[in-house]
Amino acid sequence: MKAALIEAPGVVTVTEVPDPTPGPREVVVKVASCGLCGTDLHIMEGEFAPTLPVVPGHEFAGEVAAVGTGVTELAVGDRVAVDPSLYCHECRYCREGHNNLCDRWNAIGVTTAGGAAEYAVAPVANCVRLPDHVGLQDAALIEPLSCAVRGYDILSAKMASKVLIYGSGTMGLMMLELAKRTGAASVEMVDINAERLTTAEKLGCSASATSADELDRPNGWDIVIDATGNAKAIQDGLGRVAKAGTFLQFGVSDYATTATIEPYKIYNQEITITGSMAVLHSYERAAELFATGVIDPKVFISDRIPLAEYPRAIDQFKAGIGRKVLVVP
Repeated sequence: MKAALIEAPGVVTVTEVPDPTPGPREVVVKVASCGLCGTDLHIMEGEFAPTLPVVPGHEFAGEVAAVGTGVTELAVGDRVAVDPSLYCHECRYCREGHNNLCDRWNAIGVTTAGGAAEYAVAPVANCVRLPDHVGLQDAALIEPLSCAVRGYDILSAKMASKVLIYGSGTMGLMMLELAKRTGAASVEMVDINAERLTTAEKLGCSASATSADELDRPNGWDIVIDATGNAKAIQDGLGRVAKAGTFLQFGVSDYATTATIEPYKIYNQEITITGSMAVLHSYERAAELFATGVIDPKVFISDRIPLAEYPRAIDQFKAGIGRKVLVVP
């Protein structure tokens, strides 16, 4: 079969690889589409170098093409979205319910072969059956939505919160949509790319700007979310949190990214600084939300690029052109 292959840091090709076969409790999924995200760039940059070479793609959905000998829950032809998370279920963090912090954390498309291919293998437990009205080529959006749902689990947002989000890419826009549905009084967006803000405005943000200085909130925001991973955005956002407010680090930063905090201010103003890592007990809920239309694929998906042009898709995504970029086998 054809698959994208990250061979070494900065080196990606589309090549022939062996067809996958399922283990006893696994299925083979014929991939309908696969999304690109910031994690793919981190893999490309060698931050998961011990796993290379690897077929990327942790955001994907498709149709079951084969099932293992021990699979009874799914059948060939079933339409599924795939949670890429792979946990050991044995370490302290798994036993305590913090599986996303697993000492042996792995993920389909990150440390094992993923969905940037014609076919991909997944444990049956990671597959969520999709209703007929959900478009298979759109359902790759469920994985990033599940990360956003996890982010809101961490926030435990109160009604009528004033929210500021840095970054109006896919993840920032998903956080906007969830904020609107969790009782936020206002949701304001900041992005240095003014063109991206037009989508945030289309989705109904309260206000948008290329700098938070342009927004009228002298006492700060109850919730500040960084969806960029950018050091300057993070540093600016930490200074925008209102008393008793919360800063959520949601965007994925480079390992070397740093920011400065003011410990006295955190103490004196009871500010919470927290993070949200990937997916935890949120994938099935995200699939249910997606099926109800919580996000509009027509708005979120800007490009569908053939798998054969995966290197171009990566370059486009890295350049920040468009919104969600999907590759289609």
